[in-house]
Amino acid sequence: MPLTDIAIRKAIPGAKPAKLTDSGGLYVLLKPDGARWWRWDYRRPLTGQRNTLSLGTYPDTGLADARAKRDEARKLLARGLDPGEQRKATKTARKEGAANSFEVIAREWLAVKAPEWTSKQHDKERDRLQNHAFPWIGKLPITEVGVAEIRPLLDRIAKRGHLEQAHRLRFQLSRVFKYAIAAEYASRDPAADLSATLPSRRKHNFPTITDPVQVGGLLRAIDGFVGTLPVACALKLAPMLFVRPGELRAAEWSEFDLDHPY
Repeated sequence: MPLTDIAIRKAIPGAKPAKLTDSGGLYVLLKPDGARWWRWDYRRPLTGQRNTLSLGTYPDTGLADARAKRDEARKLLARGLDPGEQRKATKTARKEGAANSFEVIAREWLAVKAPEWTSKQHDKERDRLQNHAFPWIGKLPITEVGVAEIRPLLDRIAKRGHLEQAHRLRFQLSRVFKYAIAAEYASRDPAADLSATLPSRRKHNFPTITDPVQVGGLLRAIDGFVGTLPVACALKLAPMLFVRPGELRAAEWSEFDLDHPY
């Protein structure tokens, strides 16, 4: 006879575990301490061996919910799948997803790039991700982060009028994905697909400084630069060499005579 909620609640524990049978292999295992565990017995499709699947505890899992879980397990069994093995596979996938979440991979990327950056640049890159990406996509497996997940992050910033910040975030996300691809965590870079969706950044022309006082401000700005180390070095060399940016960028060691600087 199928179980009822009243029968389950009123069942009195004995000295040994007892079964309160429902139907279709479903039953409540009543423990001596009063705990009531939902169990479902079935035979493994490959070996025919008897196995038991735990479906929760009563009353946290009610009678209707336990029957629904049993029915889902029976559907798997009808397809030749072992419900117990399927549950293990799902748990494993969840653990792997957590280990390969966007935040975990992004922080790994930050650690890899840290030696190339100043501490200020590292903090700036980290803070941008913490403020504008992690709260929304940090817990997602990186393979599940696509255009649909990234676009709202960029739109949210752009709509506040911070277009440059939106472009920087998109570029940074793209760098994380490129790292993930190289490390075989991901297979594509969805952030790159969004490069054309943001409005173009406004170009600003910077006229030549002719006021000697402003030159001091420029030099102080160079000293306070928080970008990458190669760019920081180039900026500090530029006022001493007086060459075009392209010439400085393409300079070779053979063009520097450190033994005879003057």
